Parts: sequence; structure tokens; C-alpha cells
Amino acid sequence: MSLWTSLEPPSATVDAGSSTIVRLRLRNTGDVVDEYRFTPVGDLAPYITVEPPTLRLYPGTVDTVQLTVAPPRTPDATAGPNPYGVQVVPTENPEATTVPEGNITITPFTEVRAELVPHTVKGRFRGRPKLAVDNLGNTKLTASIVGTDNGDQIAYEIHPANVQIEPGRAAFVKATLRPQRITWFGRKENRPFRLAVQRSGATPLDVDGTWVQRGVLPRFLATFLGLLVGLVVAAVALWFAYKPQVGSLAQPKVEQAVATTLPTPTPSLTTPPPTTQAPTTPPPPTTSGTSGGGASTPKKKAPPATAATAVKKLAANDPTGRHICYRVYVADKGWTKPSCDGVTAGSTDDDSGTIEALNVAVSGVGGTSGNAYRQDGGWNNVPWKGADDEADMYVGTTGKGLGLSGFAVGVKTGDVCRNAYLRGGGWGGVSCNDPTQSNQNWIFGGTTDETKSLTAVRLTV
Repeated sequence: MSLWTSLEPPSATVDAGSSTIVRLRLRNTGDVVDEYRFTPVGDLAPYITVEPPTLRLYPGTVDTVQLTVAPPRTPDATAGPNPYGVQVVPTENPEATTVPEGNITITPFTEVRAELVPHTVKGRFRGRPKLAVDNLGNTKLTASIVGTDNGDQIAYEIHPANVQIEPGRAAFVKATLRPQRITWFGRKENRPFRLAVQRSGATPLDVDGTWVQRGVLPRFLATFLGLLVGLVVAAVALWFAYKPQVGSLAQPKVEQAVATTLPTPTPSLTTPPPTTQAPTTPPPPTTSGTSGGGASTPKKKAPPATAATAVKKLAANDPTGRHICYRVYVADKGWTKPSCDGVTAGSTDDDSGTIEALNVAVSGVGGTSGNAYRQDGGWNNVPWKGADDEADMYVGTTGKGLGLSGFAVGVKTGDVCRNAYLRGGGWGGVSCNDPTQSNQNWIFGGTTDETKSLTAVRLTV
């Protein structure tokens, strides 16, 4: 070997978002002048910079290059020890290539983000907000979710109440708000509520929202019922005040003192008594679906399990709520079952098939629209596809082997949120449109990189 190397120090510690310096010493032990090229290898290679990238040494001389290790403050910078190496390639003697190895320990950090989807919920007997919790740290997050309000006016049901989230991942927590007192009549009331993400030894992360509780019956109906009750009471009072006097004109029957025996008439033998015979009507023919040659009654075919079928069931149980249901067409597998309100459609297994088409339906938002970005380049639908509330909207193609790398979805009123899973890249994180902007009634998910493939989606409104 014509080269000697040494890392100083061989092990170091660095905070995510900061940097540290390691020096690599080299000695040319050969007998010719040689030039050396340096290439970082390992999981930390993207975060290592070598200065200078090449070094020229005379025989028997020693020099040093500087390695700057700067891991970002992101979930990709895994906490704990991370081995790395630097490949040193001599120009004159490539067969003498060597890889000195070292170890960098990245300190753990925690960063949590939480948001309500949507921020304001409406309902008469209950509200159903969702809390999206993102783990932006580089260690596993364990937390519990609790609900509070001012004056104990709201009861909370939270599922799941405890979450464990891997670095770079997110979890959706469903909450059900129930009032301690139902508003039967009157105007709607704004009830503020709060969901808190509590971690051991850390300050709770509070997220505030508003529940608009509507009256069960409109105000004009209360006025009408009050007038109706008043009229009934007045009618009853008048009845008792002016009750009519009823007298009987019937006279008692006087019994006869002497019983008189009257002759009994003899029936005539020449005139027979009239007889009445009911007409006979033949019974209707009996039909059987299994025997006797009768016609069978055809059974109704069940409707297809599309996104519109699923969202209509949710709308029937919650007419005033906002819902979105969706399903995906997976290559070589076909359509999945519909998923609704943030539940995963598709698969997060990187060996699963690519999504080729989406079927979306909404309720309570005025309708939906969308488009698909195919891996063979460009948007699939120009203009965009659209559908009304409780109607199916399809984007993409089925059975043609044209996978998707991204998609766009929009609603007519309010906000819409999405999360997309790319093979080899994981979840991209929850993102929502800005309904206050006239040109932001839609949101894009996935990527326009045609080498990436979409395998799972989550949608909420």
C-alpha cells in the first residue's frame, strides 16, 4: 500500500442542524508523486463536505483534509451513532484505494406539530373534529391526547387517546364533542374547545378550535308551538265556562197489568223463504319462484361499492357534516374498498402496486373536482373532472399500466387536506388549501417527478 490515513477524532457528536469538523491525515508512502480524490460514503454522505476534494502529495509527505459533517434538523437525521467512511482513490495507483471509517453520533431532538382539520366544526348534537399530529423530530414520539374547555360545557370522546409516531410520520386522532346541555330552540352558539398533545416531561401542545352548536328546532317553531298551546288552553277554559245543559226527554215505560196472548202466524208452505248465495270467485293463481313453472321474482342487485355509495351513508347519519370518501385503482389488483375522512386508501408497502386512478365523492362541500399526473408525463384530464355532492368523480386510467405520481383535488366550499405516500419516500405530510384565496380551492399531492410512483392517499374536508 502506498498510502497511510488517520481520522481525528475517530468518533464525534453533533446536534441536528449544527455541524462538526473531522480531520483526515494522509501520508504518501509510495515513491512517486500522487493525487488523491475523496468521496464520502454511508448514510451520512449527503451531509459530509470534504475540503479540498483532491490532494497532491510528494513521496513521504503528510497533509490534512477537513471533513465538515452538518446533518439537517429533520427526521432524516437519525438520532444515535451513525457510521460513515471516506473513499480515498489514488490517481497513480487506483488499486490502492482505501476507505477510513469513523462514527458520528447525532443527538436526539423533538419537534411536534398539530393542527385541527377542520378548525371549525358544526352540529346539533355532536361535533367531529380531527387532529393531525406530525412528528418532525428524529426520535419516536409517544403522546396522549386530551380535551378541555371553559366551564365544562363539552364532553370529549377521543380515539385513539394515545399515539406513537415514528420520525417523519403523522397520525390522525378523531374526536367527538358532545354538549352537556342541548340547545332546543334559539340561535346557534359558538363553543370554543381545545385539544392538547401531552408528552412526558414536556409542555403540552394546545390546539384551539370552535364548535358551532346549532339549535335543534328553529325559533319560529317555538313561537308557533307557544301560540298553539295558548289556543288549546283558551278553548278548554271556554268549554268549562260555557258548558251546555243537556236534558233527557225519555219517559219510563208502564208495564201492562194483563198479559195478552197473541196468535202466532203460520208460515206459508207455497212461498219458500228467499235464500242468498254468495258468488264464488276463484282464488288467484299462486306463483312460486322454485317449482310449478311459475315466474320467479328477480332480486335487486346491490349498488357498486363506490366512493359515492360510502359518502351517502355518512351524509344520511350526519346531514350537516362535511365528508369525503375515496378509493384507488391499484395496478394488477383493481379497485380498493372506499375509505373516508383521513383513513388510508392504498398500501404503504413499497412492494405494493402503483395507483392508476382515483374515485372521489364528497358531501356538505358543494361538489368536488380533480386531476391526475401520470408517470408517462403530464396531466391526465384537461379540463379537470368535476362532480356534485354525493356523486362519483374519477381521474386517471384503469387497466392500461399508466401509474400516477401525483394528483390534485378540490372542493367548492371550505378547505380540503391531503397526504400522499410515494414508494421509497414515505408520507409527504398533511397539507391543506387556503379557502380564503380565490385561486386556492384545490391542493396537490405527490410529485411531478415521473420516476416516483403513488401507492397510498389520505383525504379530509
